[in-house]
Amino acid sequence: MSGILHHWRHPRRCYLLCGIARSGSNLLSDGLRETGRAGRPNQFFLPSFESQFRTDYHLGADVKFADYVRRIVEKSATSNEVFGFKLMAWYLNDFLERLRRTGAFGQAETSDLELLRTAFPRLRFIQITRREKLRQAISKARAAQTGLWKVQEGKMAAAGPQFDRLLISQCLKEAAEEESIWSAFFARIGVEPFGVEYEELCRDYETTIHAVLDFLEISLPRRIKIGQPATIRQSDGLSDEWEHRCRAIGALD
Repeated sequence: MSGILHHWRHPRRCYLLCGIARSGSNLLSDGLRETGRAGRPNQFFLPSFESQFRTDYHLGADVKFADYVRRIVEKSATSNEVFGFKLMAWYLNDFLERLRRTGAFGQAETSDLELLRTAFPRLRFIQITRREKLRQAISKARAAQTGLWKVQEGKMAAAGPQFDRLLISQCLKEAAEEESIWSAFFARIGVEPFGVEYEELCRDYETTIHAVLDFLEISLPRRIKIGQPATIRQSDGLSDEWEHRCRAIGALD
C-alpha cells in the first residue's frame, strides 16, 4: 500500500476532549499538551480553524478531509503515539456528518461510536463541565464582548465589557442546550465519559491533570513536572460584580 495510508501510524490511544464554551477546555487541553506525552489537543476539525492547521502541518487544500483527518492524527501525536483533539458541542453533529460523508470511516448505517473509533483508534472520551453555570455564562458574555476567548499574556481586548443581562441570559440558555447535546450523544453511544470539573481543575490543577493522565494510562517520566497553567483565568472582581447584579435581579429568562 502506498501514499498516505502507508505512512499512517495508528496511535496507541486517542482521546476526545468534549467541552462547551467557557467550560475550561483551554485550561485542560493546555495542561495536557504541556506534558509532552498526551498529544497536542486542539480544535483541528473546527472548519474555521482548519485552514490554519492545514498550513501548520503542510496539508494543502487539495488534501481531502479523510486524509486530512489521518494526517492530523499522525502529525500531531506525541512521540509516545498519543493523539488528542477537542470538540465543542455546537459542531459535534456537523463533524460526525463530515466524517460519514467521506465513506472512509463508515457508511450511513455505521454507529457514531464505530465511526469515531475507526477514524481515531482506541478512542476515549473526557468531558469537562462547570458547576457554577452563572459564572460560566458571565465568562462567555465577557468573551463575546471583548473577543478574548483565551486570556494570555500580551493579548488585548477588542472592546471593553459592559453588563448585559439579556446577553448573560442567552449564554445560560446556550450552555444548557450544548450540555444536552453531549448528554444525548453519550446516551446514544452508550459511553460514560471521564468527567473533569472546571472548579476542581482550578482548585488543584496538578492533581486533576494527573487524574486525566491516569485515565488515559499515560505515565510521565520523573523529569516532567506539571507546571503552572499558561491560560489565565478571566474571573475577577468584575465577574464578581456581574454575578451579584444577576442574583439581585433574580431569575434570568
